[in-house]
Amino acid sequence: MTDTAAHRRPTIMEVARLADVSHQTVSRYFRAPDGLKPATKARVQAAVEQLNYRPNLVARSMRTRRTGRLAVVVPTLAYSPARMLSGASAAAHEAGYAVEVLSLEGGADERTQRVAELADSGQVDGIVAFAPVNAAAELEASSGTPIVASADFDDEMRGIGELADASAVGELVRGLADLGHRRFLHITGDLQFASARARRDTYLEAIDALGLESFGVVEGDWSSESGMAAIRGLPDQDRPTAVVAPNDLVAAGAIRGAIDRGWAVPEDVSVTGWDDQPLGRLLRPALTTVEVDLEGLGSRAMARLITALRDEPLPSEVRPIHRVIWRESTGVAPR
Repeated sequence: MTDTAAHRRPTIMEVARLADVSHQTVSRYFRAPDGLKPATKARVQAAVEQLNYRPNLVARSMRTRRTGRLAVVVPTLAYSPARMLSGASAAAHEAGYAVEVLSLEGGADERTQRVAELADSGQVDGIVAFAPVNAAAELEASSGTPIVASADFDDEMRGIGELADASAVGELVRGLADLGHRRFLHITGDLQFASARARRDTYLEAIDALGLESFGVVEGDWSSESGMAAIRGLPDQDRPTAVVAPNDLVAAGAIRGAIDRGWAVPEDVSVTGWDDQPLGRLLRPALTTVEVDLEGLGSRAMARLITALRDEPLPSEVRPIHRVIWRESTGVAPR
């Protein structure tokens, strides 16, 4: 055992496992031990003594007061949820709260353990989690600390939930059909992502519903190279006139691939992206894309937490987080 491990403070979850009870029972042991059965109380006490576990009594004494602090939990990975944090922080500050961001390592089980400890400590008035937390409602009930699990990303920061909604793809296909397009190509993102699978499926459903022709679905990997490769693989004749890409980077690659082949965008082929990256607005032609309101996603999650703290009704939902923005990379289908 390393020196660090030897001196690591034991957790409430470890006490619960040793005593063969839930962490809620351990929490009740410290709050109201007389409410436990004698045998259960004895097991918890023995585990507490064996592990030398001590709760944060200073923080616990604050339970009857508001701290004015809220926590936002994100996983520790390369993806930076800065825009969601910006929206959440703005909503919290407007309501008079300070915000602390906790970047927690590990998967859902480890994250749940840390969230349980934080909720039980009384150091914050409420918690928003932008990654999966197990049994959030139970954690909230046992600790008395409101918890909003707005799990919009999985443990690998792949978009799930509202972020995986692909209905905007249907709007793109319908809009292109209104411009006269009948032959389409879809380049996917990495199909390990729920969002990539949802966009592929919605594309195929829209093609079928409108009686259009799909020239194919080319599996990509979110990179510009996959966009260029998909265009390079098209025949010179009888090619699609509209390309639906999974993000702006792939769309930029598709545009470059078209230009390299001597095709004009959008005169010969229309191209759409997703994400509304700032660079896409500066391309020539400027990129038709889907805006993703990540700030709104964070703001709404924080608003749900604040209304829970204040026992107020939930705010009415605002517009969807996805919005199609039509620009110069799409036009009337070639004759």
